[in-house]
Amino acid sequence: MPMSNIPHSTSDFHYSFKHFSKLVQLPVALRRANVLKTKGTPVPILLEWLLSTIFHRYSIFRATATDFSKKTARNCLNDPRTNWQRLVTLLAVRLIQYVHHFTDSRRRQALILDDSLFKREFSKKTELLARVFDHDKQVYFKGFRTLTLGWSDGNTFLPIRFALMSSSNPKNQVGIFKKFDCRTLAARRRAQAQRKMNDVALELVDAAVGAGIKARYVLFDSWFTSPHMFAELLKRGRYGIGMLKKSKKVYFRYRGRQMDVKTLYNQLRRSKWPTKAHYLYSPIVTFDVEGQLMPVKLVFVIKRGHPNDYLVLGTTKTNLHPQEIIQMYARRWQIEGYFKVAKQYLQFDKTQIQSYDGLCGHMALVLMGYDILALAQRENQDDRTFGGIFFEYSRPLPEISFANALDWLMKTLTGIAKKHDMSETLLNMIFDEFIKALPSNLVRLLGKAQ
Repeated sequence: MPMSNIPHSTSDFHYSFKHFSKLVQLPVALRRANVLKTKGTPVPILLEWLLSTIFHRYSIFRATATDFSKKTARNCLNDPRTNWQRLVTLLAVRLIQYVHHFTDSRRRQALILDDSLFKREFSKKTELLARVFDHDKQVYFKGFRTLTLGWSDGNTFLPIRFALMSSSNPKNQVGIFKKFDCRTLAARRRAQAQRKMNDVALELVDAAVGAGIKARYVLFDSWFTSPHMFAELLKRGRYGIGMLKKSKKVYFRYRGRQMDVKTLYNQLRRSKWPTKAHYLYSPIVTFDVEGQLMPVKLVFVIKRGHPNDYLVLGTTKTNLHPQEIIQMYARRWQIEGYFKVAKQYLQFDKTQIQSYDGLCGHMALVLMGYDILALAQRENQDDRTFGGIFFEYSRPLPEISFANALDWLMKTLTGIAKKHDMSETLLNMIFDEFIKALPSNLVRLLGKAQ
Protein backbone atom coordinates (compact mmCIF):
# COMPACT_ATOMS: atom_id res chain seq x y z
CA MET A 1 0.00 0.00 0.00
CA PRO A 2 1.76 3.18 -1.17
CA MET A 3 2.24 6.02 1.27
CA SER A 4 0.73 8.40 -1.33
CA ASN A 5 -2.69 6.84 -0.72
CA ILE A 6 -2.71 7.86 2.95
CA PRO A 7 -4.52 11.19 3.47
CA HIS A 8 -2.23 13.67 5.21
CA SER A 9 -4.54 16.69 5.47
CA THR A 10 -7.94 17.12 7.07
CA SER A 11 -9.57 18.20 3.80
CA ASP A 12 -8.14 15.21 1.89
CA PHE A 13 -9.41 12.81 4.50
CA HIS A 14 -12.83 14.48 4.64
CA TYR A 15 -13.20 14.08 0.87
CA SER A 16 -12.01 10.44 1.01
CA PHE A 17 -14.40 9.59 3.84
CA LYS A 18 -17.38 11.27 2.12
CA HIS A 19 -16.65 9.37 -1.10
CA PHE A 20 -16.29 6.10 0.82
CA SER A 21 -19.45 6.75 2.88
CA LYS A 22 -21.54 7.42 -0.24
CA LEU A 23 -20.17 4.41 -2.09
CA VAL A 24 -20.87 1.89 0.70
CA GLN A 25 -24.11 3.55 1.85
CA LEU A 26 -22.74 3.96 5.38
CA PRO A 27 -26.01 5.09 7.09
CA VAL A 28 -27.79 1.95 5.83
CA ALA A 29 -24.92 -0.28 6.98
CA LEU A 30 -24.94 1.38 10.43
CA ARG A 31 -28.63 0.66 10.90
CA ARG A 32 -28.16 -2.97 9.88
CA ALA A 33 -25.27 -3.25 12.37
CA ASN A 34 -27.59 -2.04 15.16
CA VAL A 35 -26.07 1.42 15.47
CA LEU A 36 -29.19 3.36 16.43
CA LYS A 37 -28.52 6.84 17.81
CA THR A 38 -31.68 8.92 18.30
CA LYS A 39 -30.16 12.18 19.53
CA GLY A 40 -26.90 14.07 19.75
CA THR A 41 -24.09 13.89 17.22
CA PRO A 42 -24.80 11.52 14.28
CA VAL A 43 -22.72 8.36 14.23
CA PRO A 44 -21.13 9.02 10.77
CA ILE A 45 -19.64 12.24 12.18
CA LEU A 46 -18.27 10.37 15.19
CA LEU A 47 -16.78 7.66 12.95
CA GLU A 48 -15.18 10.26 10.69
CA TRP A 49 -13.55 11.94 13.69
CA LEU A 50 -12.39 8.59 15.12
CA LEU A 51 -10.92 7.57 11.76
CA SER A 52 -9.18 10.94 11.43
CA THR A 53 -7.48 10.36 14.79
CA ILE A 54 -6.22 7.02 13.50
CA PHE A 55 -4.86 8.49 10.25
CA HIS A 56 -3.14 11.30 12.15
CA ARG A 57 -1.82 8.81 14.75
CA TYR A 58 -3.49 10.45 17.72
CA SER A 59 -5.09 8.69 20.63
CA ILE A 60 -8.64 9.70 21.53
CA PHE A 61 -7.24 11.52 24.57
CA ARG A 62 -4.76 13.61 22.54
CA ALA A 63 -7.07 14.44 19.63
CA THR A 64 -9.24 17.56 19.58
CA ALA A 65 -13.02 17.30 19.30
CA THR A 66 -15.06 20.43 18.55
CA ASP A 67 -18.79 19.69 18.28
CA PHE A 68 -18.93 16.89 20.86
CA SER A 69 -17.04 15.58 23.85
CA LYS A 70 -14.49 12.78 23.73
CA LYS A 71 -16.69 10.82 26.09
CA THR A 72 -19.34 10.72 23.37
CA ALA A 73 -16.84 9.11 20.97
CA ARG A 74 -15.72 6.59 23.61
CA ASN A 75 -19.33 5.68 24.38
CA CYS A 76 -19.90 5.05 20.67
CA LEU A 77 -17.02 2.58 20.60
CA ASN A 78 -17.91 0.90 23.90
CA ASP A 79 -21.58 0.31 23.07
CA PRO A 80 -22.11 -3.47 23.57
CA ARG A 81 -25.12 -3.48 21.23
CA THR A 82 -23.14 -2.52 18.11
CA ASN A 83 -22.32 -5.45 15.85
CA TRP A 84 -18.90 -4.29 14.63
CA GLN A 85 -18.17 -7.52 12.77
CA ARG A 86 -21.35 -7.23 10.72
CA LEU A 87 -20.62 -3.58 9.97
CA VAL A 88 -17.19 -4.43 8.56
CA THR A 89 -18.68 -7.22 6.44
CA LEU A 90 -21.48 -5.02 5.05
CA LEU A 91 -18.99 -2.33 4.01
CA ALA A 92 -16.67 -4.89 2.40
CA VAL A 93 -19.54 -6.46 0.42
CA ARG A 94 -20.43 -3.03 -1.01
CA LEU A 95 -16.81 -2.42 -2.01
CA ILE A 96 -16.52 -5.87 -3.59
CA GLN A 97 -19.62 -5.20 -5.68
CA TYR A 98 -18.05 -1.92 -6.79
CA VAL A 99 -14.71 -3.55 -7.65
CA HIS A 100 -16.47 -6.32 -9.61
CA HIS A 101 -17.33 -3.80 -12.34
CA PHE A 102 -13.62 -3.43 -13.14
CA THR A 103 -12.53 -7.06 -12.72
CA ASP A 104 -12.34 -9.71 -15.44
CA SER A 105 -15.07 -12.29 -14.81
CA ARG A 106 -12.55 -15.08 -15.46
CA ARG A 107 -10.33 -13.99 -12.57
CA ARG A 108 -10.53 -16.28 -9.55
CA GLN A 109 -11.66 -14.74 -6.27
CA ALA A 110 -10.22 -15.96 -2.98
CA LEU A 111 -10.72 -15.58 0.75
CA ILE A 112 -7.52 -15.19 2.77
CA LEU A 113 -7.29 -16.24 6.40
CA ASP A 114 -4.58 -15.29 8.89
CA ASP A 115 -4.01 -13.93 12.38
CA SER A 116 -1.62 -11.45 13.96
CA LEU A 117 -0.56 -10.54 17.48
CA PHE A 118 -2.35 -7.64 19.20
CA LYS A 119 0.05 -6.72 22.03
CA ARG A 120 -0.98 -5.16 25.36
CA GLU A 121 2.16 -5.81 27.39
CA PHE A 122 1.67 -3.04 29.98
CA SER A 123 -2.01 -3.51 30.66
CA LYS A 124 -3.65 -5.39 33.52
CA LYS A 125 -7.29 -4.24 33.54
CA THR A 126 -8.10 -4.77 29.85
CA GLU A 127 -11.12 -7.03 29.48
CA LEU A 128 -10.39 -10.59 28.22
CA LEU A 129 -6.65 -9.88 28.18
CA ALA A 130 -4.67 -13.12 28.01
CA ARG A 131 -1.24 -14.58 27.47
CA VAL A 132 -1.18 -15.57 23.78
CA PHE A 133 1.46 -17.48 21.88
CA ASP A 134 3.49 -15.78 19.15
CA HIS A 135 4.22 -18.43 16.49
CA ASP A 136 7.08 -16.44 14.94
CA LYS A 137 9.09 -15.83 18.12
CA GLN A 138 7.84 -18.94 19.97
CA VAL A 139 7.10 -16.98 23.15
CA TYR A 140 4.02 -15.78 25.03
CA PHE A 141 2.88 -12.14 25.08
CA LYS A 142 0.03 -10.38 26.82
CA GLY A 143 -2.65 -9.35 24.36
CA PHE A 144 -4.95 -10.96 21.79
CA ARG A 145 -4.76 -12.85 18.52
CA THR A 146 -6.49 -10.85 15.77
CA LEU A 147 -8.04 -13.40 13.43
CA THR A 148 -8.83 -11.75 10.09
CA LEU A 149 -10.57 -12.93 6.93
CA GLY A 150 -10.02 -10.96 3.72
CA TRP A 151 -11.06 -11.06 0.07
CA SER A 152 -8.84 -10.71 -2.97
CA ASP A 153 -9.26 -10.61 -6.75
CA GLY A 154 -5.50 -10.60 -7.25
CA ASN A 155 -5.28 -6.80 -7.38
CA THR A 156 -7.28 -5.48 -4.42
CA PHE A 157 -7.37 -6.89 -0.88
CA LEU A 158 -10.30 -6.04 1.40
CA PRO A 159 -10.67 -7.27 5.02
CA ILE A 160 -14.22 -8.57 5.50
CA ARG A 161 -14.38 -10.13 8.98
CA PHE A 162 -12.38 -10.27 12.18
CA ALA A 163 -12.38 -11.83 15.65
CA LEU A 164 -10.30 -10.63 18.60
CA MET A 165 -9.23 -13.92 20.18
CA SER A 166 -8.48 -14.41 23.88
CA SER A 167 -7.90 -17.69 25.76
CA SER A 168 -10.17 -20.20 27.48
CA ASN A 169 -7.32 -21.53 29.62
CA PRO A 170 -7.58 -20.01 33.14
CA LYS A 171 -3.78 -20.14 33.47
CA ASN A 172 -3.41 -17.75 30.52
CA GLN A 173 -6.21 -15.35 31.49
CA VAL A 174 -4.86 -12.01 32.75
CA GLY A 175 -7.56 -9.36 32.37
CA ILE A 176 -11.09 -8.97 33.65
CA PHE A 177 -13.62 -11.58 32.51
CA LYS A 178 -17.13 -10.18 32.96
CA LYS A 179 -20.36 -12.17 32.72
CA PHE A 180 -23.21 -11.16 30.39
CA ASP A 181 -26.63 -12.50 29.55
CA CYS A 182 -25.99 -15.34 27.11
CA ARG A 183 -28.73 -14.03 24.79
CA THR A 184 -26.97 -10.74 24.15
CA LEU A 185 -24.55 -9.86 21.38
CA ALA A 186 -21.89 -8.90 23.94
CA ALA A 187 -21.99 -12.39 25.48
CA ARG A 188 -21.80 -14.14 22.10
CA ARG A 189 -18.85 -11.96 21.11
CA ARG A 190 -16.96 -12.85 24.28
CA ALA A 191 -17.79 -16.54 23.93
CA GLN A 192 -16.40 -16.51 20.40
CA ALA A 193 -13.15 -14.99 21.68
CA GLN A 194 -12.56 -18.03 23.89
CA ARG A 195 -13.25 -20.77 21.35
CA LYS A 196 -10.65 -22.61 19.29
CA MET A 197 -9.07 -20.54 16.54
CA ASN A 198 -9.81 -22.99 13.71
CA ASP A 199 -13.49 -23.23 14.70
CA VAL A 200 -13.80 -19.43 14.71
CA ALA A 201 -12.01 -19.30 11.35
CA LEU A 202 -14.74 -21.49 9.86
CA GLU A 203 -17.36 -19.21 11.45
CA LEU A 204 -15.79 -16.24 9.66
CA VAL A 205 -15.92 -18.12 6.35
CA ASP A 206 -19.60 -18.99 7.00
CA ALA A 207 -20.36 -15.32 7.68
CA ALA A 208 -18.65 -14.26 4.45
CA VAL A 209 -20.55 -16.85 2.41
CA GLY A 210 -23.81 -15.86 4.11
CA ALA A 211 -23.17 -12.23 3.17
CA GLY A 212 -23.06 -13.18 -0.50
CA ILE A 213 -19.31 -13.31 -1.18
CA LYS A 214 -18.81 -15.95 -3.88
CA ALA A 215 -15.10 -16.67 -3.61
CA ARG A 216 -14.47 -20.38 -4.20
CA TYR A 217 -10.94 -20.55 -2.73
CA VAL A 218 -9.70 -20.07 0.84
CA LEU A 219 -5.97 -19.41 1.35
CA PHE A 220 -4.18 -19.96 4.68
CA ASP A 221 -0.74 -20.67 6.08
CA SER A 222 0.57 -23.79 7.78
CA TRP A 223 -0.93 -22.89 11.18
CA PHE A 224 -4.48 -23.43 9.85
CA THR A 225 -3.66 -26.23 7.40
CA SER A 226 -5.03 -29.62 8.44
CA PRO A 227 -7.10 -32.41 6.83
CA HIS A 228 -10.03 -31.34 9.02
CA MET A 229 -9.88 -27.75 7.69
CA PHE A 230 -9.76 -28.97 4.07
CA ALA A 231 -12.73 -31.28 4.71
CA GLU A 232 -14.83 -28.61 6.44
CA LEU A 233 -14.24 -26.18 3.60
CA LEU A 234 -15.27 -28.82 1.07
CA LYS A 235 -18.56 -29.26 2.95
CA ARG A 236 -19.13 -25.53 2.41
CA GLY A 237 -18.37 -25.78 -1.31
CA ARG A 238 -14.98 -24.08 -0.95
CA TYR A 239 -11.51 -25.26 -1.96
CA GLY A 240 -8.68 -24.77 0.50
CA ILE A 241 -5.13 -23.92 -0.56
CA GLY A 242 -2.60 -24.02 2.25
CA MET A 243 0.97 -24.81 3.18
CA LEU A 244 1.46 -28.18 4.86
CA LYS A 245 3.64 -28.71 7.90
CA LYS A 246 6.50 -31.17 7.64
CA SER A 247 5.02 -33.12 10.51
CA LYS A 248 5.17 -36.82 11.22
CA LYS A 249 1.79 -36.58 12.99
CA VAL A 250 -0.19 -36.12 9.76
CA TYR A 251 -0.42 -39.14 7.45
CA PHE A 252 -1.92 -39.77 4.03
CA ARG A 253 -1.89 -42.58 1.47
CA TYR A 254 0.11 -42.50 -1.73
CA ARG A 255 0.05 -45.48 -4.10
CA GLY A 256 -1.36 -47.72 -1.40
CA ARG A 257 1.23 -46.80 1.24
CA GLN A 258 0.75 -44.63 4.31
CA MET A 259 3.37 -41.92 4.74
CA ASP A 260 4.01 -38.33 5.82
CA VAL A 261 5.32 -35.35 3.84
CA LYS A 262 9.02 -35.99 4.48
CA THR A 263 8.76 -39.67 3.60
CA LEU A 264 6.96 -38.86 0.34
CA TYR A 265 9.55 -36.24 -0.62
CA ASN A 266 12.43 -38.66 -0.04
CA GLN A 267 10.66 -41.32 -2.09
CA LEU A 268 10.09 -38.93 -4.99
CA ARG A 269 13.75 -37.91 -4.94
CA ARG A 270 14.90 -41.53 -4.95
CA SER A 271 12.60 -42.31 -7.88
CA LYS A 272 14.49 -39.66 -9.91
CA TRP A 273 11.32 -38.06 -11.21
CA PRO A 274 12.18 -35.09 -13.44
CA THR A 275 11.60 -31.72 -11.75
CA LYS A 276 9.90 -28.79 -13.48
CA ALA A 277 11.04 -25.21 -13.98
CA HIS A 278 8.71 -23.70 -11.37
CA TYR A 279 8.18 -26.63 -8.99
CA LEU A 280 9.69 -29.97 -8.03
CA TYR A 281 6.91 -32.57 -7.81
CA SER A 282 3.12 -32.58 -7.83
CA PRO A 283 1.55 -35.88 -6.65
CA ILE A 284 -2.06 -36.47 -5.59
CA VAL A 285 -2.46 -38.12 -2.18
CA THR A 286 -5.49 -39.26 -0.19
CA PHE A 287 -6.39 -38.21 3.37
CA ASP A 288 -8.77 -40.21 5.54
CA VAL A 289 -11.02 -37.76 7.44
CA GLU A 290 -13.59 -39.40 9.69
CA GLY A 291 -13.85 -42.40 7.39
CA GLN A 292 -14.17 -40.31 4.21
CA LEU A 293 -11.40 -40.35 1.60
CA MET A 294 -10.35 -36.87 0.43
CA PRO A 295 -7.89 -36.43 -2.49
CA VAL A 296 -5.43 -33.55 -2.09
CA LYS A 297 -2.95 -32.33 -4.68
CA LEU A 298 0.49 -31.53 -3.26
CA VAL A 299 3.06 -29.24 -4.87
CA PHE A 300 6.67 -29.34 -3.71
CA VAL A 301 8.53 -26.07 -4.40
CA ILE A 302 12.03 -24.88 -3.53
CA LYS A 303 12.12 -22.54 -0.55
CA ARG A 304 13.32 -19.11 -1.64
CA GLY A 305 16.85 -18.44 -0.44
CA HIS A 306 17.31 -22.06 0.67
CA PRO A 307 18.03 -24.23 -2.41
CA ASN A 308 18.37 -27.39 -0.31
CA ASP A 309 15.03 -26.90 1.46
CA TYR A 310 11.45 -27.14 0.17
CA LEU A 311 7.87 -26.08 0.91
CA VAL A 312 4.71 -28.09 0.35
CA LEU A 313 1.42 -26.60 -0.85
CA GLY A 314 -1.81 -28.55 -0.85
CA THR A 315 -5.30 -28.08 -2.29
CA THR A 316 -8.50 -30.06 -2.64
CA LYS A 317 -8.97 -28.58 -6.16
CA THR A 318 -6.98 -31.39 -7.77
CA ASN A 319 -7.48 -30.30 -11.41
CA LEU A 320 -5.56 -27.06 -10.89
CA HIS A 321 -2.18 -26.89 -12.60
CA PRO A 322 0.70 -26.76 -10.08
CA GLN A 323 1.77 -23.34 -11.34
CA GLU A 324 -1.80 -22.07 -10.82
CA ILE A 325 -1.70 -23.36 -7.25
CA ILE A 326 1.56 -21.50 -6.63
CA GLN A 327 0.16 -18.29 -8.13
CA MET A 328 -3.04 -18.54 -6.08
CA TYR A 329 -1.17 -19.16 -2.83
CA ALA A 330 1.10 -16.17 -3.58
CA ARG A 331 -1.97 -13.94 -3.05
CA ARG A 332 -1.89 -14.87 0.63
CA TRP A 333 0.91 -12.34 1.02
CA GLN A 334 -1.66 -9.57 0.57
CA ILE A 335 -3.00 -10.10 4.09
CA GLU A 336 0.54 -9.75 5.43
CA GLY A 337 0.66 -6.39 3.64
CA TYR A 338 -2.59 -5.45 5.38
CA PHE A 339 -1.14 -6.26 8.81
CA LYS A 340 1.99 -4.24 8.04
CA VAL A 341 -0.01 -1.16 6.97
CA ALA A 342 -2.41 -1.52 9.91
CA LYS A 343 0.42 -1.70 12.46
CA GLN A 344 2.60 1.06 10.97
CA TYR A 345 -0.03 3.60 9.92
CA LEU A 346 -3.47 2.68 11.34
CA GLN A 347 -2.80 2.34 15.07
CA PHE A 348 -3.52 -1.41 14.99
CA ASP A 349 -2.68 -2.06 18.64
CA LYS A 350 -2.04 1.56 19.70
CA THR A 351 -5.15 2.22 21.76
CA GLN A 352 -5.89 2.84 25.44
CA ILE A 353 -9.38 1.31 25.36
CA GLN A 354 -9.91 -1.34 28.02
CA SER A 355 -13.44 -2.56 27.22
CA TYR A 356 -13.61 -5.60 24.94
CA ASP A 357 -16.50 -4.03 23.03
CA GLY A 358 -14.41 -0.88 22.59
CA LEU A 359 -11.45 -2.92 21.33
CA CYS A 360 -13.71 -4.58 18.75
CA GLY A 361 -14.89 -1.11 17.74
CA HIS A 362 -11.31 0.09 17.41
CA MET A 363 -10.44 -2.93 15.27
CA ALA A 364 -13.45 -2.24 13.05
CA LEU A 365 -12.16 1.32 12.54
CA VAL A 366 -8.74 -0.05 11.55
CA LEU A 367 -10.38 -2.26 8.93
CA MET A 368 -12.51 0.67 7.69
CA GLY A 369 -9.39 2.81 7.41
CA TYR A 370 -7.73 0.14 5.28
CA ASP A 371 -10.88 -0.07 3.13
CA ILE A 372 -10.55 3.65 2.39
CA LEU A 373 -6.89 3.20 1.41
CA ALA A 374 -7.65 0.15 -0.75
CA LEU A 375 -10.42 2.06 -2.52
CA ALA A 376 -8.11 5.00 -3.19
CA GLN A 377 -5.39 2.70 -4.49
CA ARG A 378 -7.77 0.93 -6.89
CA GLU A 379 -9.23 4.17 -8.19
CA ASN A 380 -5.79 5.75 -8.66
CA GLN A 381 -4.40 2.78 -10.60
CA ASP A 382 -7.42 1.53 -12.58
CA ASP A 383 -8.68 4.04 -15.18
CA ARG A 384 -11.91 2.08 -15.56
CA THR A 385 -13.06 3.49 -12.21
CA PHE A 386 -13.78 6.72 -14.12
CA GLY A 387 -16.90 4.95 -15.34
CA GLY A 388 -18.45 6.48 -18.47
CA ILE A 389 -15.59 8.96 -18.82
CA PHE A 390 -13.14 6.09 -19.35
CA PHE A 391 -15.18 4.68 -22.22
CA GLU A 392 -15.58 8.14 -23.74
CA TYR A 393 -11.80 8.54 -23.62
CA SER A 394 -11.28 5.20 -25.35
CA ARG A 395 -13.98 5.69 -27.98
CA PRO A 396 -12.60 6.73 -31.45
CA LEU A 397 -13.81 9.97 -32.99
CA PRO A 398 -16.49 9.20 -35.64
CA GLU A 399 -15.06 9.85 -39.12
CA ILE A 400 -18.31 11.17 -40.67
CA SER A 401 -18.53 13.90 -38.00
CA PHE A 402 -14.95 14.91 -38.73
CA ALA A 403 -15.70 15.05 -42.47
CA ASN A 404 -18.69 17.29 -41.86
CA ALA A 405 -16.58 19.58 -39.69
CA LEU A 406 -13.90 19.77 -42.43
CA ASP A 407 -16.53 20.58 -45.07
CA TRP A 408 -17.87 23.37 -42.87
CA LEU A 409 -14.33 24.71 -42.41
CA MET A 410 -13.68 24.83 -46.17
CA LYS A 411 -16.98 26.60 -46.87
CA THR A 412 -16.22 29.13 -44.14
CA LEU A 413 -12.78 29.84 -45.57
CA THR A 414 -14.30 30.28 -49.05
CA GLY A 415 -16.74 32.84 -47.68
CA ILE A 416 -13.95 34.76 -45.94
CA ALA A 417 -11.85 34.77 -49.16
CA LYS A 418 -14.71 36.13 -51.27
CA LYS A 419 -15.39 38.80 -48.65
CA HIS A 420 -11.80 40.05 -48.99
CA ASP A 421 -11.78 39.83 -52.82
CA MET A 422 -9.24 36.97 -52.92
CA SER A 423 -8.75 35.38 -56.32
CA GLU A 424 -11.04 32.38 -56.79
CA THR A 425 -8.40 30.63 -58.90
CA LEU A 426 -5.79 30.99 -56.15
CA LEU A 427 -8.27 29.73 -53.54
CA ASN A 428 -9.16 26.66 -55.62
CA MET A 429 -5.46 25.84 -56.06
CA ILE A 430 -4.94 25.97 -52.28
CA PHE A 431 -7.94 23.70 -51.63
CA ASP A 432 -6.85 21.24 -54.35
CA GLU A 433 -3.39 20.91 -52.81
CA PHE A 434 -4.92 20.51 -49.34
CA ILE A 435 -7.31 17.75 -50.49
CA LYS A 436 -4.47 15.88 -52.24
CA ALA A 437 -2.63 15.75 -48.90
CA LEU A 438 -5.61 14.11 -47.15
CA PRO A 439 -6.00 10.30 -46.77
CA SER A 440 -8.08 8.69 -49.51
CA ASN A 441 -10.79 7.41 -47.12
CA LEU A 442 -11.24 10.91 -45.70
CA VAL A 443 -11.48 12.41 -49.23
CA ARG A 444 -14.20 9.85 -50.00
CA LEU A 445 -16.17 10.76 -46.85
CA LEU A 446 -15.68 14.47 -47.63
CA GLY A 447 -17.28 13.94 -51.04
CA LYS A 448 -20.29 12.27 -49.36
CA ALA A 449 -20.63 15.14 -46.89
CA GLN A 450 -20.78 17.61 -49.80
